[in-house]
Amino acid sequence: MNKSIRNRALTGTALVLAASTVLTACGGGDSPSADAKAGGTASATPAAAVKDPLVATFDGGLYILDGESLKLAKTIELPGFNRVNPAGDEDHVVLSTDSGFRVLNATAQTLTDIEYKGAKPGHVVRHAGKTVLFTDGTGEVNVFDPAELSSGKKPAGRTYTSAEAHHGVAIELANGELLSTLGTEEKRTGALVLDENNKEIARNENCPGVHGEAAAKDEAIAVGCEDGILIYKDGKFTKVDAPDDYGRIGNQAGSDTSPILLGDYKTDPEAELERPTRVSLIDTEKKKLRLVDLGTSYSFRSLARGPHGEALVLGTDGAIHVIDPNTGKTEKKISAVGEWQEPLDWQQARPTLFVREHTAYVSEPGKKALHAIDLDTGKKITSVTLPESTNELSGVVAGH
Repeated sequence: MNKSIRNRALTGTALVLAASTVLTACGGGDSPSADAKAGGTASATPAAAVKDPLVATFDGGLYILDGESLKLAKTIELPGFNRVNPAGDEDHVVLSTDSGFRVLNATAQTLTDIEYKGAKPGHVVRHAGKTVLFTDGTGEVNVFDPAELSSGKKPAGRTYTSAEAHHGVAIELANGELLSTLGTEEKRTGALVLDENNKEIARNENCPGVHGEAAAKDEAIAVGCEDGILIYKDGKFTKVDAPDDYGRIGNQAGSDTSPILLGDYKTDPEAELERPTRVSLIDTEKKKLRLVDLGTSYSFRSLARGPHGEALVLGTDGAIHVIDPNTGKTEKKISAVGEWQEPLDWQQARPTLFVREHTAYVSEPGKKALHAIDLDTGKKITSVTLPESTNELSGVVAGH
């Protein structure tokens, strides 16, 4: 990454994410024995130093890459279908594994002993300096300050257990309120809000099939429904209906700089796999929903937000569609990968978009490739070919 891009990215990160950024790198060895103790097997190659590391999953393990050069620094073997999300600091990511949530020190390139055990670990949410884990198999919610991960010990955090286990999500607000979804294994209905002492203070069950969350400017929190979206702001819920009887918004992307959320949009409840071409823009201030037709389909790993609040969608045409959320107009299309089609199985690899300030990272599993793209210029900064095709892609919060 050239120096000007690097400096611009880090300045933006300092402004937007300073509350959850940790300046002290974690210690810990990076030897094969250290990883083996944590339940993974490291590559025999000695670990190279990495800056703002990225983590990509593949069938049977993880790649840790340098965030500037994309150079492969280390491979860690980890069986099963693994998922990855930022932990909220500049060193760690959270893995969803067969045994539960596990914390990887991506900077030190080693699995830590920090683990939140439980069946079906699901969503990882970062907001207002806190990270929230939702374990689908138990309904358990764990909240912690990612700054405490630097100690190498499991943070002392808040816990809450849903009335019934379900595929859910939770988020803690700046004032200590906790929004968490409602449902069972068979049916999801809405969300509730707890005060800082876990006492229920609000509830709305007018959100069938509730899924996913995002936070917008002025801390408007939204969860998706099969008939629109449910917004929580200033102590109350507001439902924004979809224009269709079945208008599912299951994945959303928010920005602290914009009151408008980006969401997917599906209208066929009977489809084995619907490949939608429209996305939704939800104005959390005006409580209105707008649909935008991209002219190409996309997947649940295609949505992101840019450094200026722009809405980003990686289409199956291979381009990143840059949308002005205020007008719904596509401002430009950035060539990223070749044309692709979303696979039927959601666990199968497909191009994935991960954005960190001014840089978009896009995987291209068909070519075993990973690309870094400058969102301002639209030009590729660098590309790399990896030993295996990757699936999920994420990284740490960039350092200073």
